[in-house]
Amino acid sequence: MPKEADRLEGGGDKESKEERTQDASEETVRKRVRANTPSPHRGNTPQASPPRFVSVEELMETAKGVTNMALAHEIMVNHAFQVKPTELPEGSLERRVKEIMHKAFWDCLEAQLMENPPTYGHAIKLLAEIKETLLSFLLPGHGRLRSRIEEVLDLPLIQQQAENGALDISRLSQFIVGMMGSLCAPCRDEDINKLKEITDIVPLLKAIFSVLDLMKVDMANFAVSSIRPHLMQQSVEYERSKFQEFLEKQPNALDYTEKWLEDTVRSLREAAADGSSAASSDPPPLLPLNVHNHAYLRLLRWDHTSDPFPETLLMDQVRFQEMQQEAEQFVLLSSVLLVVYTTTGEAISGLPGLMETLKNIVNVMLADMHTPSFSAQEALATIGEKLCVELSQCLSQHGYSPFSADRKSTLRGQISATVQPDNTVRKLMDSRVHSYLLASLESSQHKTPPPLPGGLVPVSRELKELAVRFSRLVNYNKLVFSPFYQKILHKILTGGESP
Repeated sequence: MPKEADRLEGGGDKESKEERTQDASEETVRKRVRANTPSPHRGNTPQASPPRFVSVEELMETAKGVTNMALAHEIMVNHAFQVKPTELPEGSLERRVKEIMHKAFWDCLEAQLMENPPTYGHAIKLLAEIKETLLSFLLPGHGRLRSRIEEVLDLPLIQQQAENGALDISRLSQFIVGMMGSLCAPCRDEDINKLKEITDIVPLLKAIFSVLDLMKVDMANFAVSSIRPHLMQQSVEYERSKFQEFLEKQPNALDYTEKWLEDTVRSLREAAADGSSAASSDPPPLLPLNVHNHAYLRLLRWDHTSDPFPETLLMDQVRFQEMQQEAEQFVLLSSVLLVVYTTTGEAISGLPGLMETLKNIVNVMLADMHTPSFSAQEALATIGEKLCVELSQCLSQHGYSPFSADRKSTLRGQISATVQPDNTVRKLMDSRVHSYLLASLESSQHKTPPPLPGGLVPVSRELKELAVRFSRLVNYNKLVFSPFYQKILHKILTGGESP
């Protein structure tokens, strides 16, 4: 929409918008500070650093740095990242006010053009804004287009024509539409064709601004795709320096990261102690790289409802949570199929297409397993029934004796039993899935994928894709925050001795 309408909407008070933006940013920073500040009332958090009071200016500067760092990180790790038009919520007060003020603006413009003689004050301001927008789309090599726009949309000449009653807005509008067609992305061709069908001036100008807004988004996404290769070379240093600036203003900004690594070391030492006691030998010393890889693996078993996420990984928490859910679904899927093939025996082991059919049945039933309304017990019971029907039909088609009632009951019972996290089959598949992801992490530097553990063939393709995404995200995080991790791990593993 035109800036003139936005000025009407805001009452011409730009400062009020800036104040609202500042208030929102300050609230964002306060929430982040509260989230990253340990509380003495929570037993699972480390001791807080001494309180340090900062000015609003420092908070605003910190918020800006964190926002820029998060944006650069999102562009880097999310190759599907795109700028999208802002959509105000349907029925919201802000949307209603905007619609009213924009309608008032366009009604005023129409009234001016209907006067005798017409008044072109608002129209000239719109043409100036359109000219500015068109020029912003040009690249350095677009010299001829720039000259053409400057020539046709010559504002002093347009003002003179308006004063003498010689202004032809229709001709200028058609030129603008043609220039938009030359500059727009192919996906906007249909929108440009619709503009050419509009004959009334006010609806045409209104539609022109709508399409220009979409073209701005297209240009922003083009810019993002253009800078991504260059950003890859700079992003690691940029994110690290921005986090260092944030750490200097918030000294306790690594408390949860330290706790995450400390808990990993404690867990590994306990496991090593149990193994060494059985072997009557001293446990081997822990290596920082091994500790670090196990720490990342723990993120795929994280309790996001109660355990604070490490600060160095906050920007990727949603991604790790999605990977965790994928891994959990792979565990349950492979557990069910392992039960089926173990219970049924060799009769179905070589039947073509059966594995994929059974996998699809289970996948459909587990698709919503991480939604609040999902009942694992009911889903597994239904899976047991469906698989028994499918197996009976398949065995009959290939000349084998059909499933007996006892075998069906046994199979359904074993499938339902996988609902328990401590189920033997489920624990085995969980261990194998996570062992594969850990091995992928350890072998990612050598570009050699690890062998797939037994029982995971049905999910081999999906698991390998997950392992690649997991390794890429982890390795990027290591590159950015390695100096901080090295310092923390040295302190933990050496008992606080100086390097």
